[in-house]
Amino acid sequence: MVLCPATLQLSPMIVGSSLIIEIGDRILLDDASFVVGAGEKVGLVGRNGTGKSTFLSVITDQAGPNVRSSGRAAIRGTCGYLPQAPVPEGLGLEPTAFSHVLSGRGLDVLDDALGKARTQMAKDPSSENIALFSDLEEQFRRNGGYSAESTMARLADGVGLAEDLLLEDLSSLSGGQRRRVDLVRVLFQDPDTMILDEPTNHLDPAAKRWLMEELARFDGAILVVSHDLRLLDRSIDKVLHLADGALREFKGTYSSYRVQLEADQSQRERAASLESREIRRLSTLADSMRGSTSRRARVAKSLDKRVERLDGQRTVVHKRERSSQLRLPDPRRSGEVALRVCDLCVRYGANAVLSSATFHCRRGDRLVVIGRNGAGKSSLLRCLADVQSPSAGTVEPGPNVTVGYFAQEHEQVDPGKTALGNIDDTVLTTETERRSLLGMFGLPGTAAHQMPATLSGGERAKLGLAMLAAGRANVLLLDEPTNNLDPVSVSAVGAMLSRWPGTIVVVSHDRAFVEALRPTHSLSLPEERFAHWRDSDLDQVELK
Repeated sequence: MVLCPATLQLSPMIVGSSLIIEIGDRILLDDASFVVGAGEKVGLVGRNGTGKSTFLSVITDQAGPNVRSSGRAAIRGTCGYLPQAPVPEGLGLEPTAFSHVLSGRGLDVLDDALGKARTQMAKDPSSENIALFSDLEEQFRRNGGYSAESTMARLADGVGLAEDLLLEDLSSLSGGQRRRVDLVRVLFQDPDTMILDEPTNHLDPAAKRWLMEELARFDGAILVVSHDLRLLDRSIDKVLHLADGALREFKGTYSSYRVQLEADQSQRERAASLESREIRRLSTLADSMRGSTSRRARVAKSLDKRVERLDGQRTVVHKRERSSQLRLPDPRRSGEVALRVCDLCVRYGANAVLSSATFHCRRGDRLVVIGRNGAGKSSLLRCLADVQSPSAGTVEPGPNVTVGYFAQEHEQVDPGKTALGNIDDTVLTTETERRSLLGMFGLPGTAAHQMPATLSGGERAKLGLAMLAAGRANVLLLDEPTNNLDPVSVSAVGAMLSRWPGTIVVVSHDRAFVEALRPTHSLSLPEERFAHWRDSDLDQVELK
C-alpha cells in the first residue's frame, strides 16, 4: 500500500508493516502496511468475517490463541481499547462497574494502595510511611483521582447510564448497561489513542449524538470499527477498507469512501477488461504465426513474451460486495394461538424486572418488545425460551409449536463445537446440506470448521440464524439479532424475516430492521403494555 505524503507528515500513533493475520487456514490480512497519524479519525470497514475485530485484537496485543500473526504493529503512547466482547469480571480490583472504570487510569490500584498507606501511617507515622503516603497521594491527584466521580458522572450521563449503576457488580448489569460502562471506561481513561469496536452498540440516538460530539472533540487518534453509518460519516476523516486479505486506504468520510471505492472498482474493471482483450488479441496473432516461416516464428515468440509480461502485470480487480439472499424454511403450521403468557414475574433479589406481564401471540404475529436497557426484555425472552424459570406466572406454547431461540450473547451456540457441528442434523442429514446452509448465511468454505470463539461477532450472529434455519422452528424468539451485522446483512435478515410466515417475538433497537419486519403488536416494558402496533412505536424502538 502506498502512503501519501500528508499521512507521513503526521506523527504516527499506530503503525503496521508487513502484517499477516491468520485464523486456521484463513488468511485475514496478507502483508499489509498502514499508519494512523496523531489526531486522525480512521474508520476500519468491511463485511462481517473479513477480520476487523481480529485486526484490532492483534494491534492491541490481545489476540486469542487461535490467531496467528507476523509483521509489526506498534502503538505510541497510551491506548484505550473498547473490545466487542466485554471482559466478564472487568479489569478493576473489584468486580464493580466503579472499580472497572477507575482501572482505566490505574486509580483502583492507587486508591487501594493509598488506603493501606494511610492505615500504616496512622499506626507508625515514620518518615518512610509519611513519604510513601505523600508519593501515592500525589500520583492519585495527578491521575485525576479527586475529580474521578464527577468525571464519571458526566460520562455516564452522556451515554445514558444511570449513575447508581456504577456501584453495581458488572455481572448484574444487562448487555446494554455493560456496554455503556465499558465505553465510559475508555472515555474516562482519556488516552492518546482510542481503538473502538462497535462503540454505538446499545446506544440510543441521544447517546449516539453525544458520543459523536465527544469523539469530535477528542484531539488524539481514533481507529474505529462501526456499522453505524452516521458515526462513520460525522466522526472520521480516513477509511481503511479490509477485504480479500488486503487493506486499502481512502481519504474522507464513509460516504466519500463509497464514491471512491466505486470509482476505483469501475476503473480497475475497465482496465482489466482492456488487458484481457489485448492478451487475447496478441495470443491469437501469435498462434496464427506458429508453424510458418522462421521469421514469423520469431515474431510469435516475441508476442508470447509480451503476453507473458502483460499477464504478470494485470490490474488487480477486487470482488464486489454482493447482497446476501437469506431464507428460512417454511415452518409447519402451529395452533391458532402460538404462545400465551400470563402474569409473568421475574425477580433478581429484591428487584422485580417483570411484575405481571400478560400477552399472547397468534400464528403469524410479529411482536416487538420495546424498552430501555435493564427493563427485562432479555429476561422475558429467556423465560419464553424455557432457559430461565420465571419467579411467578406461566408460559404456555400452543399446539404443534416448536420454539427457536436467538440469544443476544449467542448462548445457544455450543463453544465446544465447530460452526458445522452446531448445525442440527435432524432435518439436514448430509454434511453437504449443512455446509450449503452455512454458506447461505455467510460462513462458506473453511469457516464451517472454525470454532465459535474464532468467529467475529457478526459471524456468530449469522451462525445463530443458520441454526434457527436448520431447526425448523415455527416460533422464533430473537434477542437483538442484528447486533454486529454489517448494513448489507441487516437488510438481508430483515427481508428474510418479513417473508417468513411463522410467529416472531423480537427484541431490537434497530429502527430500519423493525420497520422492515412489519410488526403486528408491541409489548412496552417496564409498563408491560401489550397492544397492536402503531407507527409511533418506531420512535420508542431506538430508546436504550
